[in-house]
Parts: sequence; structure tokens; C-alpha cells
Amino acid sequence: MTRTGHRIALPREQLTQGFALVLLLLLTGLAIAGPSGLLAWGENERLLDQHQARIAQLTDERNALRNRVDLVHPNHADPDLVGEELRRNFNVVHPDEVVLILEPQNEQGE
Repeated sequence: MTRTGHRIALPREQLTQGFALVLLLLLTGLAIAGPSGLLAWGENERLLDQHQARIAQLTDERNALRNRVDLVHPNHADPDLVGEELRRNFNVVHPDEVVLILEPQNEQGE
């Protein structure tokens, strides 16, 4: 099956080689533009940074709430905090008390 020294490829062999080439091109395309490919790497890194910042924020909030819960624990409650919570949530005020509500200032001091 040679024609002047060159081997003639059989149709089945050509089909197998064509399939292998298409598969190789598909895998290369996925490695570059797939969901975990090179092009998605920057996006994934940006999302990771956002999620880590959110986790840090939620951790701070959780720690503040944990501290507040510890301060109102029934066995050793902070009297000032308990009084503040009663006034805020139940409007419990002595007749001779004056309550001043201060707006919290933001970090820039405005």
C-alpha cells in the first residue's frame, strides 16, 4: 500500500487522528478559556479576595456580638449594659431620668 515510497493513510486511521486532534484542541481550549483555565484565574483571585474581606468583616461582627453576649450573661451581667438595653428595648426609664441619645460618629469624625 505504498505509492512511491509514501504510505497511504486508511480512512479509519484518518478518522482516529482527526478525532484525537479535535480532542486535543478541545482540551487546550478548556485549559485556556474554561471555568478554571488561565483566563478565569484573575477573576477567581478577585473573588477570593472579596470573600476573604467579607469573612474578616463577619468575624469582627461575630466577635463584637460574642462580647456583648458575654456582658449580659445572667451570672455576671454588666449593669450599665443591662440598663442601656432595658432603656433601648423596653423604654424603661425612671421619672427623674433624662436620656440623651448620641448618634454614633463614623470613622472620619463627621
